[in-house]
Amino acid sequence: MALPDDGARHRGHGLRRDLDLLEALASPEAQRAGELGVVRLAQLTGREKSQVSRALKALADEGIVERDPDTLGYRLGWRLFSLVARTVEDRLARTAEPVMRDLSADLEETSHLCVLRDQDVLTLLSVSGHSFRAHGWEGRGVPAPGTSAGRVLLLDATPDELHVRFPALADGRPRSEVHSLPELWVKIQQARRDGYAQVRDEFEPGLAGVSAPIRDFRGRVVAALNISAPTGRLGDRLDTAGRVTAKAAAEVSAHLGWAGRPEPPSAARLT
Repeated sequence: MALPDDGARHRGHGLRRDLDLLEALASPEAQRAGELGVVRLAQLTGREKSQVSRALKALADEGIVERDPDTLGYRLGWRLFSLVARTVEDRLARTAEPVMRDLSADLEETSHLCVLRDQDVLTLLSVSGHSFRAHGWEGRGVPAPGTSAGRVLLLDATPDELHVRFPALADGRPRSEVHSLPELWVKIQQARRDGYAQVRDEFEPGLAGVSAPIRDFRGRVVAALNISAPTGRLGDRLDTAGRVTAKAAAEVSAHLGWAGRPEPPSAARLT
């Protein structure tokens, strides 16, 4: 049996040491501080400072970690988060698709898997349960405040975070029930209480929808499961559709490792 050469062993050893550094930068201590310096990283990994410094420089050159030019501390970098985000979304879609097929067949309507992108809701995947299908939603971004998906995707947001994300809330849809941040906050809290959000003709005349949150293993909202259909077909059964969609979203959440209950509503108010 062939044995790995010295170069292969060295590369494997170096990779493990780099992973140790990344684990340290992802630790609760690093998250609380926002960064860690070379000395502390050397202590946590049991390595020489010079070795840690060289490894971090190489990782920074590739965008895997970032160095603050003022404090000289390190944090996880943009490229790592980009890689993780793509991987998470791929797993999310693969996990959600069979549940969405059952949901669409049950309600005989099209289901959508949605995520938040800045101020917009982006549809990652659409599944139809019958011959009717809402074409053109996948990859399309729409403003979050006026949609049921947007309101559940913002369930974890604090009032301050809403102010930062939506410095100027302007919705050109006159039938929308959200034209200000306080109105959006009320809708988010209603979705939290009900376990789902619903809209009727707000986003688009003649279109109704319900959405429920999908949570990851930490309990954080990472996606929304949405059912959208003509108001004439879905409008009279929004509450039923909302409860069925919430049950399906909970199933996807369980597959992602979430076994708890959401945090109670925040006592904070947005004025």
